[in-house]
Formats: sequence, C-alpha cells, structure tokens
Amino acid sequence: MTRLIRSLSGTATSFNYPETGATGGGRLPAGYHHLHHVARIGRGRDAFETAGAAVTTWRMHRASGARVHSEAVRARPGVCVVISAGAGPVRFTAPCEVVWTAYEETRTGFAYGTLTGHPERGEESFVVDLHPDGSVWFTVTAFSRPAAWYTRLAGPLVPVLQRAYARRLGRALERIAAGR
Repeated sequence: MTRLIRSLSGTATSFNYPETGATGGGRLPAGYHHLHHVARIGRGRDAFETAGAAVTTWRMHRASGARVHSEAVRARPGVCVVISAGAGPVRFTAPCEVVWTAYEETRTGFAYGTLTGHPERGEESFVVDLHPDGSVWFTVTAFSRPAAWYTRLAGPLVPVLQRAYARRLGRALERIAAGR
C-alpha cells in the first residue's frame, strides 16, 4: 500500500468500507450516518483560490487544530494522510487515503476514505465552490459508521462531534480566505 501508513503502523492497510468514491456522486450509501455541512466563507476569486489551496494542502485541517501527517504536500488520489485530533493524552488517530480530487475553474477539493485502523468507516469530502455571484462556499459531505468499540459505545455523540468538527473547519477556512 503506501509508505506513510506502512511506516506509521508497520503493516499495509486498505479501505475499511466498500463504497469508495461515493462522496463524488449524487447519493450517499444507505446504512451510514450522513453529514452535509455548507458554509459561506468569502467572496471573490482570491478568496476561492486561497481557500482551495488551504483545503488541498491540509492547511485547513491544521488551522482547525488537527495534526496532519501526509506523504504529499497536496491532495491527489492515492495519497495517504493521517489526521489526529484531541487534547492532551486523549488523541484519536484517523488514517485515510485520498479517493478523488477536483481542481477546476470554480470548484476545488478532495475526498478521503477511511483505512483499516480508523475509528469510523466511510468517506468525507471537502469542497470549495466559487458561485456565479462571486460568493465562495465550503461544503463537507460525509458518510460514516463506527469501526471501533469506542465509536460504537459513543453512539449518537459521534455525529454531533462530526458536525462540530465540520463547523470548526468552516470557521478556520473562513479566516484563511479572509487573510487572517
């Protein structure tokens, strides 16, 4: 598989869910919790380009307080990334692999899927869009279900935390797009 995950875990890993790439289509698969968060983050081409670069170079994740380890500077299919979040000794590590990217005139972003060892099973996309009126929007789309005993035990708390994290990413990206 990839060097990053091998080096962090000592063994190769693979996706832990079968619907790889589903966030790139219209319908999310049944049997998962669905998340769709949209936030206006700015206005104009400069805000769009700044936000798009922040999303695809992991800057947005880092600005939200997450630790990011990646084998590449920029998102592209096949790139592994390990996101860890938490406080002090309570830190959750989430190995993922980029499944698709969008580098278009008015749309930039990517999706990563969960790998073996991730506390959830599923996929999450992060997309920045420049609308015809000049407004810039950030969208997080995800589907997930528990993969570890502690996420199963947390039950309905996990989707609440996922929504809070999506909002946090949006606020971080809004600050970045505004040059703050």
